[in-house]
Amino acid sequence: MGYRVVVAGATGNVGREMLAILAEREFPIDELAVLASSRSTGDMVDFGETGKQYKIQNIDHFDPTGWDMALFAIGSEATKVHAPRFAAAGCTVIDNSSLYRMDPDVPLIVPEVNPEAIDGYKAKNIIANPNCSTAQMVVALKPLHDAAKVKRVVVATYQSVSGAGKQGMDELFEQSRNIFVGDSAEAKKFTKQIAFNVIPHIDSFLDDGSTKEEWKMVVETKKILDPKVKVIATCVRVPVFVGHSEAVNVELENELSAEDAQNILREAPGIMLVDKREDGGYVTPVECVGDYATFVSRVREDSTVENGLAFWCVSDNLRKGAALNAVQIAELLGRRHLKKG
Repeated sequence: MGYRVVVAGATGNVGREMLAILAEREFPIDELAVLASSRSTGDMVDFGETGKQYKIQNIDHFDPTGWDMALFAIGSEATKVHAPRFAAAGCTVIDNSSLYRMDPDVPLIVPEVNPEAIDGYKAKNIIANPNCSTAQMVVALKPLHDAAKVKRVVVATYQSVSGAGKQGMDELFEQSRNIFVGDSAEAKKFTKQIAFNVIPHIDSFLDDGSTKEEWKMVVETKKILDPKVKVIATCVRVPVFVGHSEAVNVELENELSAEDAQNILREAPGIMLVDKREDGGYVTPVECVGDYATFVSRVREDSTVENGLAFWCVSDNLRKGAALNAVQIAELLGRRHLKKG
């Protein structure tokens, strides 16, 4: 037997990716409902490459009673309205927005890192999916933390425009085209020109000078991995369509050589180590698109601190950073709590 599954936000980048991954991983579905706002009602969406299509239903009019789980990719404002309604009806919400991530009664889950935390989901019947940059980083940090205890993390991110949705991708495309033909590259979605540029600003600024995106990486890493870990992040938007990259420096409590770290990472769940120390012996965002893995390269010792390591980390942000992690949470929920048959 399978589950009655809802995908809300099915017309967006992440929602479409959720449908594709549910199909790819042959998630056990008895019945599927795809939801979006009223402007998309009646449109058809593909269920991955299965050949099946589903008609979009209006989320405002959908009754979640009797449905097992709902994967939400609808943004914080709509989530604020619908997540409590679905949860109260007995449909467990797996939410991709930032709304519930720091709620102490809502588990924030990366299945390779803290699967046991999902057991607290019944407090609100809601499970949170972390920020895309946090998700890939903690997957890489977890095996190192288990081996030698991570004390401090310094990370600079190189985040693709798909993290800002379809508008971000459209803006990069349009600006690039305009520059080639000599037209102006007006910034609309982003604060400055993104084509052939980098912008050290994602989300709004906070009083201490950091941005909300950087704050998210700090507090979410603490909640998922270990509250004692110190984190500082600089989050940068780069002119890449899909795939987030991170340059990560880690200070460990115990000694761990680069070679030992490579061996640990090579065996860790969710990680693909590609580290050949030669031309092209590393992974870039272009190569990670469409893949499930978090890729780690350039592992080396950092001699500027005691027990320091540095590495390069790349992942498809629409997959591990969002849709794949949500589906993995759904699989985990099914295995631990919603067993059928």
